[in-house]
Amino acid sequence: MTSTDAHTSDPVPSDDSWLPVEGVRLAAGAAGIRYQGRDDLLVLELVGGSRCAAVFTRNAFCAAPVRLAKTHLGRTAPRYLLINAGNANAGTGRRGLADAESSCAALAAIGECSAQEVLPFSTGVIGEHLPVDRIAAALPELLGRLDAAAWPAAARAIMTTDRVPKLVSRRFEIDGHTASITGIAKGAGMICPNMATMLAFIATDAAVAPDVLQACLGSAVARSFNAITVDGDTSTNDACVLVATGVCGNAEIRNGASPQLDVLQTAVDAVCLELATAIVRDAEGATKLVTVEVEGAADVEEARAVAYTIAHSPLVKTALFASDPNWGRILAAVGRAGLRDLDIDRIRIHLGEVLIVDAGGRAPDYTEEAGAAVMAEPEILIRVSLGRGPGQAQILTCDLSYDYVRINAEYRS
Repeated sequence: MTSTDAHTSDPVPSDDSWLPVEGVRLAAGAAGIRYQGRDDLLVLELVGGSRCAAVFTRNAFCAAPVRLAKTHLGRTAPRYLLINAGNANAGTGRRGLADAESSCAALAAIGECSAQEVLPFSTGVIGEHLPVDRIAAALPELLGRLDAAAWPAAARAIMTTDRVPKLVSRRFEIDGHTASITGIAKGAGMICPNMATMLAFIATDAAVAPDVLQACLGSAVARSFNAITVDGDTSTNDACVLVATGVCGNAEIRNGASPQLDVLQTAVDAVCLELATAIVRDAEGATKLVTVEVEGAADVEEARAVAYTIAHSPLVKTALFASDPNWGRILAAVGRAGLRDLDIDRIRIHLGEVLIVDAGGRAPDYTEEAGAAVMAEPEILIRVSLGRGPGQAQILTCDLSYDYVRINAEYRS
């Protein structure tokens, strides 16, 4: 992709749309990793005693920073997160792992911690070696200006083909204390998470036990980042991190079933879902946000299978882009989702509030004009009822446009 594809002229979130998180300081800077004239390196400093949970890609070709971050997180609590954009450090073999280790060591030397207390993350082009010397050269200046107010700059620094930065905050009350939670994410293409998403970093100042924090993140991810798709491709670098600095004053949440955890879970769910939705809205070349709801399935897995088959269909996605109510494409996707003993006479399909398929065929009252009106909207709901059981699922996706092909055809140019 060209250096202008990240739309660096887009505005950062306004100052009143996000909250600092006590115990987290950030700094973003330009290391010249791939892009010119924009920030592409980010450091997050975590106060001592912070808890950290994470989920990572399940792609077998997981990137070197993913492998190293897993190792470090399994040994000690992190003090720093190091993120670079423009170079994925994936498909780089043993040298890639050594480069990730060298980057962590460079930050640790300045931050006066062990290299294992640094978690590395990368995003960008696959198959190119990481320019460790440029990263190392930029680090002293970044650590010299760490700032709790640098969240907007951080959101921009991790962008690749994103058109806009993604930054979300919430406040919540816990044990009489006001806690904050803020998250950033990047992602616009190669989006079909199988753990979390692209890159997402979320922090709260609440005190939470490590196992409870991990469970909280896993639950939130299942309903947000693991329920979106742009193009059906799972990245080599996907990672989602949830940090709890523990400095807001509440008693540490240790119980897996408590009112305090319910409050925390609600806040984490909200931030994750808003970030995930922002990713789909900002999808490469996308013009429409599409919700696919499947109900009446035998179980949740069956409902998700149908929803993803619809959401991944190039024919459905191009019809959405053209505002063409070609409902036969949706019907065909349901039919090839792999459900055993599917009774098509029980199937009903809606576009918004318009019933288009009933009893396995075109609904008697359906008109092309009504379907076209729904398809012309910027946000579209496709709802499928299978009549097989209680299972239901919801997936967020988008249309497939000319620009998606252009962006990805030019990605390395």
